[in-house]
Amino acid sequence: MRKFTALLAGLIFGLGLCLSGMTDPTKVLGFLDLAGDWDPSLALVMLGGLLVSSVFFFFARRRDSSLLGAPMQMPTQRHIDRRLVLGSLVFGMGWAIAGLCPGPALALLLTGRWQAALFTLAMVVGMLLFQAFESRKRR
Repeated sequence: MRKFTALLAGLIFGLGLCLSGMTDPTKVLGFLDLAGDWDPSLALVMLGGLLVSSVFFFFARRRDSSLLGAPMQMPTQRHIDRRLVLGSLVFGMGWAIAGLCPGPALALLLTGRWQAALFTLAMVVGMLLFQAFESRKRR
């Protein structure tokens, strides 16, 4: 049941990305073009997502387990450190270069666009490199 609800949530998320136009890299790049022809629609989509998710996070903070019985895994770190800032910068640079972030890229994989496949491959390689560096650092 958990895998089914995860699939359903992912499909709803992907459908929302497609309907809002957030899988179109030119729309994302238009949002990032503050000095040119700025497109605020992505900000409105983000605001809508924040409003909806904040309601659910409000209730989730008060629970020990999810509705399906899985343990709640809420973030515990509350301070901004160097790793968070550097990771955010790298994420933002990739977003600005490609006009994609992980959610829209995965939704675009279903369209067969080579750009989405290349982005997803680069994302997976980046995650594997991070994992390798982290395990090496721990030793």
